[in-house]
Amino acid sequence: MPTPLAAPLEPPFPFTFRNVEVLTLVYRTTADAVRRLIPAPLTPISDKVLIHIYNMNDVDYIGRYGECNVMLGAQMPGKISGGFSPFLFLNSDGGLAQGRAVHGQPKKWGNPRIEFRGDLIVGIMERNGIDVVTGTMGYKHQRGDLADLKRDTFDFSVNLNFKLIHHIDGKSAICQITSRALTDVKVYECWRGRCSVELRPNVLAPLYDLPVLETSDAYFWRAEFTLIPGTVIHDYLESA
Repeated sequence: MPTPLAAPLEPPFPFTFRNVEVLTLVYRTTADAVRRLIPAPLTPISDKVLIHIYNMNDVDYIGRYGECNVMLGAQMPGKISGGFSPFLFLNSDGGLAQGRAVHGQPKKWGNPRIEFRGDLIVGIMERNGIDVVTGTMGYKHQRGDLADLKRDTFDFSVNLNFKLIHHIDGKSAICQITSRALTDVKVYECWRGRCSVELRPNVLAPLYDLPVLETSDAYFWRAEFTLIPGTVIHDYLESA
């Protein structure tokens, strides 16, 4: 039963995201930077960084909000590969609670948004009054396909997370690698084109730990999907 009893923050599975606008920024960083942020037994599979900035326009229980998910390619050899999330930011208390308590995502409060400024798409993630991420892409220059994005980077549709929750006495209650699951995914449009990515320092949102070496094509896409229960990939406490 969600807490508090009379006013739960966490929506129950399944719940659907409709008319989601996504700007996916793609750039290459250093192999050492990626390695430092991926916990064993996961191992890196790419030096590419994906920053997904979402306008979540219509979400069951939660309503409308913005989200930013930073992903690195990772695998557990012989088990699974996908995108590991070292940083996540959003401006919804329900989404934050659900992401942290259920998925173990490292969600923090921030103000991500996509803006359309004439012939430019602009993605921003602001925290503490600092625009930590600013990304730009031309407005719908070239048709794209997410299959090409996955081929050139990694399968980001598989989201891997490090879940750590403590007992009241400070001991670890849950320590896992989890994977969340989506279903009924429908992509209504997809565009690609050159992008810029600017990172500004904020010690509580340290995306600057993944320095930009070279940008690739970004993707702007609009979709719908449903979030359903995921799986536990690795349990550190059981293995110990």
